[in-house]
Amino acid sequence: MSTLEVNNIKDTGSNSLISSDGSGTFTINNGVLKNTPAFSVKLSSNQSISNGTWTKVTLDTEDYDTDSAFASNKFTVPSGKAGKYCFHYNIGTAAALDDTERVVGALYKNGSKVSEYSTNSNNSPGNNFDNFVNNTITLDLSAGDYIELYVYHTEGAAMNVLSNSCLLQGHKLIGA
Repeated sequence: MSTLEVNNIKDTGSNSLISSDGSGTFTINNGVLKNTPAFSVKLSSNQSISNGTWTKVTLDTEDYDTDSAFASNKFTVPSGKAGKYCFHYNIGTAAALDDTERVVGALYKNGSKVSEYSTNSNNSPGNNFDNFVNNTITLDLSAGDYIELYVYHTEGAAMNVLSNSCLLQGHKLIGA
């Protein structure tokens, strides 16, 4: 039986890749081995959305942002961090849809729509219910590419996107 004991694994530039504290706890220090950048952002208050108009969601509260890559309501891929990214969003709207009205969520890459998902209501007129749109998508991104969340609806009048049910999350995939 052979045993290899080390407390630090380094690359040829003496950069620590994995280190151990000697009690079985180790730390992965190389960004290549982590699902970062990663972020989770949400609305701090309800946002009114006009009928029939694609509107950028004002995501102004960060739960976390590992690389400070989310600013001004968009995620921008940092230099040296190109690759495949997984994004998830949820958009909740106040009770407003009936008949065949719908709410649509979309991710935009560099100002152009790359993903769209909608929910349709088949409720009787006057029977309004909260509606939720959520989607997960993987995108291949280059440094400097940016992602934004938009919403669209056909309710007929302005409606609110709810702060307690609207978020955007994303992270870089490793090994993909």
